Amino acid sequence: MATVKITVRKNGPYRVEAPEGSIELVDSDGNKYDLTGKPAFSLCRCGGSVTKPFCDGTHSKIGFQGAESAVKKVEGGN
Repeated sequence: MATVKITVRKNGPYRVEAPEGSIELVDSDGNKYDLTGKPAFSLCRCGGSVTKPFCDGTHSKIGFQGAESAVKKVEGGN
């Protein structure tokens, strides 16, 4: 099984790294994006990219502030 790494970049995109051909990215209609030659790519998180779902760097121009930390469940709590 191929290893996929997704990194949340501070105030930036989701960086996806995986061996070529091991990831399938589809739109809401089920159409596949051509990832040929892309063992790594960045997905927009700010909503401002004109090349969605891919990042085009707009986050740095609009001052996007991303929530970086996941909220951890307290053990023994509800």
